[in-house]
Amino acid sequence: MRPILMKGHERPLTFLRYNRDGDMLFSCAKDHTPTLWYADNGERHGTYRGHNGAVWCCDVSRDSSRLITGSADQTAKLWDVKTGQQLFSFKFSSPARSVDFAVGDKLAVITTDPFMERTSAIHVKRIADDPQDQVSDSVLVLENPEGRKRINRAVWGPLNQTIVSGGEDAVLRIWDAETGKLLKETDKEVGHKQTITSLCKSADDSHFITGSLDKTAKLWDMRTLALIKTYTSGVPVNAVSMSPLLDHVVIGGGQDASAVTTTDHRAGNFEAKFYDKILQEEIGGVKGHFGPINALAFNPDGRSFSSGGEDGYVRLHHFDSDYFNIKI
Repeated sequence: MRPILMKGHERPLTFLRYNRDGDMLFSCAKDHTPTLWYADNGERHGTYRGHNGAVWCCDVSRDSSRLITGSADQTAKLWDVKTGQQLFSFKFSSPARSVDFAVGDKLAVITTDPFMERTSAIHVKRIADDPQDQVSDSVLVLENPEGRKRINRAVWGPLNQTIVSGGEDAVLRIWDAETGKLLKETDKEVGHKQTITSLCKSADDSHFITGSLDKTAKLWDMRTLALIKTYTSGVPVNAVSMSPLLDHVVIGGGQDASAVTTTDHRAGNFEAKFYDKILQEEIGGVKGHFGPINALAFNPDGRSFSSGGEDGYVRLHHFDSDYFNIKI
């Protein structure tokens, strides 16, 4: 399995996202410019210029026509995927950390960081069909109970009825997307012990996986928030993803970026580790990054995956046939 090395960013990667058809890959990095790649050969297709700070997150609409990005420049922007034109900019008074389109692309959830005296919050925005009609008002704003702690990721639950969030206070919460009421949260016993860095939903929205600096990834039921599985990694986890095809989860991380220069790249454990989703056992690893892995994404067809690192590279891996025959 030879990776395709994609060099288009000058700063560390923050997020990777495939479109629904799996033919396009969007990458975000700290260099202000989200980039679109062809997902089969890793060719760069174009960039989206307009942000003025690190871009933390992105999401693409179901029909691959719109892109939404959240950035440290305190905006979330809507883009035309095809032309690269900026359609709208949502302005906040703190950095936008996470963005997620609802099913149907009529709504988006955007999280903002704590900043000065502002607390972290989750904003629900209505997305207009016509960019001309777009307004910046929030339909709903949810304040984090632990206001000074950052929410790292918020996504829509099944049928857009709920919003699931996780962040620095290590607690996962489920909110009612209509009323904004807090419905459930994880307790300290079963939950993560340190910051939740990443969250990835299954293809059918029935369960999701979270990664944390406590060196574990955990699999949860999306409706009940029951803990299903725990995967132990040995290094802080920055990124998680799930295969839509096989019962595999992939976990990426490595020790903190500030400590990287003091260790050999072999000792830093900068590999994407594959685990059997059910047996919780490690089944293999993919090495290659010269720094922690900050982003992971599976192609929706399950036949390839990509990883983005602190080293500024995106590595695109097409699986060999023997990957599909791994037996434990």
